[in-house]
Amino acid sequence: MKIAFVGKGGSGKTTLSSLFIRHLAANEAHVIAVDADINQHLGAALGLDDAEAAALPAMGAHLPLIKDYLRGSNPRIASAETMIKTTPPGEGSRLLRVREDNPIFDACARTVRLDDGDIRLMATGPFTESDLGVACYHSKVGAVELCLNHLVDGPEEYVVVDMTAGSDSFASGMFTRFDMTFLVAEPTRKGVSVYRQYKEYARDFGVALKVVGNKVQGPDDLEFLRAEVGDDLLIGVGHSDWVRSMEKGRPSRFELLEADNRMALQTLQDTAEDSYELRDWERYTRQMVHFHLKNAESWGNEKTGADLAAQVDPAFVLDERHAGAGIAAPA
Repeated sequence: MKIAFVGKGGSGKTTLSSLFIRHLAANEAHVIAVDADINQHLGAALGLDDAEAAALPAMGAHLPLIKDYLRGSNPRIASAETMIKTTPPGEGSRLLRVREDNPIFDACARTVRLDDGDIRLMATGPFTESDLGVACYHSKVGAVELCLNHLVDGPEEYVVVDMTAGSDSFASGMFTRFDMTFLVAEPTRKGVSVYRQYKEYARDFGVALKVVGNKVQGPDDLEFLRAEVGDDLLIGVGHSDWVRSMEKGRPSRFELLEADNRMALQTLQDTAEDSYELRDWERYTRQMVHFHLKNAESWGNEKTGADLAAQVDPAFVLDERHAGAGIAAPA
């Protein structure tokens, strides 16, 4: 299942996503973690030192490889150069699976050893000084979207994405790629402002959205959040001595995380699993095509010099029948 953590800068979404990833690893789930935030801190939150975090390969730098591999033998895609971030799979495309080895994971993923198991970590790459004035961060995130469009995932398989802060996620269709979106909000007016934007944008696309209250200090904070977001409030998370030690670079074993916080993380997992059971693969594919056609018309056709609408395979539905990954066969 695919899960996103979103929220305004400073809300604690990277910390919570890293705790959730640790929790999944402790529960023996298969996990790919993706740092898609413009500020790349997920590696550090998972225990990497500065040198290890800086050495993570940037997905954006491997975009030609990603496109060439995913294109496979799809006859509707003339060349890898004509693929854009929203290009959907079709017959002949190569698909990805969480548990497999493939050239994309070899180039872009690194294994991170946690207390209770290993996970794969991928990163879009930071927004550097050389990008200023000449590049858009969404071009880096496009590598993530392309991989999500071609990924077939199942139960006990998790892709957890730490998204860029605020409502920037709506610059593409990537916000529809997730079975559950956890919006991390502090109990303040600014803290819930991103929720209102997200709720409005997501409403028409059936995006499953739950609010995780962070830095909650008591019943009054929970009452405030409940009044602002209603039934979308899932849980509240308070102070954690374990997290404070982790942020100082002196984490104890994850099994020593406070019991109430462990229970909160289990609630997130249960909620994500319930949402995955409701996934509509046909709608999932339609939304993929919808945003591809929208991007093709607005900028993609002009940029590539090709009619990108022709890349859409009208008979193709990405679903469990492609669970073996490899080359996508006719639906």
